Amino acid sequence: MLTRRTLIGAASALALTVSAAGGALAQDKLDVVASFSILGDMVSEIGGDQVSVTTIVGPNGDAHVYEPTPADAKALSKADVLIVNGLDFEGWLPRLVEAAEFSGLTATATDGVTPMTWDEEHEHEHHHDDDDDDDDHDHHGEEHAEHEHGHEGHHHHGDFDPHAWQDLANGVIFAKNIATALEEADPAHADAYAERAKDYIATLEALNAKLKSEFGALPDTQRKIVTSHDAFRYFGRAYGLEFIAPEGLSTEAEPSAADIAHIIDQIRDEQIAAVFVENITDNRVVEQITRETGAKVGGELYSDALSGPDGPASTYVDMFENNAKTLLSALSAS
Repeated sequence: MLTRRTLIGAASALALTVSAAGGALAQDKLDVVASFSILGDMVSEIGGDQVSVTTIVGPNGDAHVYEPTPADAKALSKADVLIVNGLDFEGWLPRLVEAAEFSGLTATATDGVTPMTWDEEHEHEHHHDDDDDDDDHDHHGEEHAEHEHGHEGHHHHGDFDPHAWQDLANGVIFAKNIATALEEADPAHADAYAERAKDYIATLEALNAKLKSEFGALPDTQRKIVTSHDAFRYFGRAYGLEFIAPEGLSTEAEPSAADIAHIIDQIRDEQIAAVFVENITDNRVVEQITRETGAKVGGELYSDALSGPDGPASTYVDMFENNAKTLLSALSAS
């Protein structure tokens, strides 16, 4: 006959067993750290329930000026995989990796991407002491030479523009690199990662084709856009737009009075109708430009970070759809 004490003991043992099983299930998840919110979302999409994702620079955060915390080092020290953008985007990351004594797998999302450079003329104009071989620089940015002229003294990330995720074709490369890393770190769930990556890539490719068609329908006279910092050159190359920015590739440097004057003159001369603010930047410069030119603020764009979960750009796909809708609406009305 089972006594009350026996039942209580059995219940306690069962509770311990369930608790231990739950702990084991939690530990079975692949522990992944992503450097910033866009990569964090991609890892979640491809990793699904098999991964636990920690994002260092979260929604609306500016990875250009981020200062890692002890909590970041603690999270990274326990991680199995670290997913980074590369192209010198996360200048603070090597110090964090060293502090955390991270020994897991590091995957660079931009591996295989053809990076955009500052055009060669700009490099030589503002970096006379740069001994890089001329042949290392391509000329993707030539169509941007006019607006690049004003960036004297601005910090940028090195030879390459790191904002490669702003082209959905590069987003596909990011997804493939992330899937490969997850499969390597967790072979037991490789098939699940590969299947989710296949579906995700199909979504990105379909959206890319849609946007090429929509932006392709714009007249040539409605393809110039002013933004707060120069994070959309890949978007411009992919969809046939010209982005003009008073700041360089990084938000660390303030634009000079000459930079702002140059942009104001260009807006007046070329009758550019709209300027756009970004979720990660101080918008006082944009406000000054709109006051002095009469151009309207066309909306808020998401460049280097997603919005919070309740915002219009809480995922990478949502970010692209929101940015495209905002731009098309303003450009079509101009």
